[in-house]
Amino acid sequence: MRYLLVLLPLLLSLSACQTAYYSAMEKVGVHKRDILADRVEEAQESQQEAQQQFKSALEQFSSLIKFDGGDLQRVYEATDSEFQACSSAAEDVSARINSIESVADALFDEWQDELEQYTNTSLKQDSARKLANTKRQYNSLLKTMRRAEKSMQPVLASLKDNTLYLKHNLNAKAIGALQGEFNSVQKDINRLIDDMNKAIAQSEQFVATLKQ
Repeated sequence: MRYLLVLLPLLLSLSACQTAYYSAMEKVGVHKRDILADRVEEAQESQQEAQQQFKSALEQFSSLIKFDGGDLQRVYEATDSEFQACSSAAEDVSARINSIESVADALFDEWQDELEQYTNTSLKQDSARKLANTKRQYNSLLKTMRRAEKSMQPVLASLKDNTLYLKHNLNAKAIGALQGEFNSVQKDINRLIDDMNKAIAQSEQFVATLKQ
């Protein structure tokens, strides 16, 4: 309960800031629907960048297990750098998805409330159908995005484990121990890329719907 009392004012403050932001944007002609479309497109870009980063990490891992003499410390540093970059990319993807949820909730709440302002029954029913259809597409997209987001976690866990193991055992035996991990990481990254491609494709369809 104590934590709830601490967090409640912060959540209310964040909500008030978001409301003020949306109001300010509407005054210059940018509505929640526009913001939602922009954020979905930004999430697409973030996922595409994450895909490339995870591919880069896989390439570095492939180079690592083929190590055949040289500066092992530099190899470790390159491996750790790729892991850190993947972590940052994953955080960015999550932040983008969270920002989509924020504006989508505000848009759908507003749309639902404004249905009561109609005096023309036919127009009201048509708008209600469009709201239901848009929400259905959005919920499907969000589920796909969250699945792709979740698929990053086992990859990050494996990359972290491998990086730590290499850090603690900077020798040829460590490289040999990690060779058996490559196929598993490659499989997880391929699954991640496939999930993200599905999310990106759905995003394009959803944005097209918003802009109709």
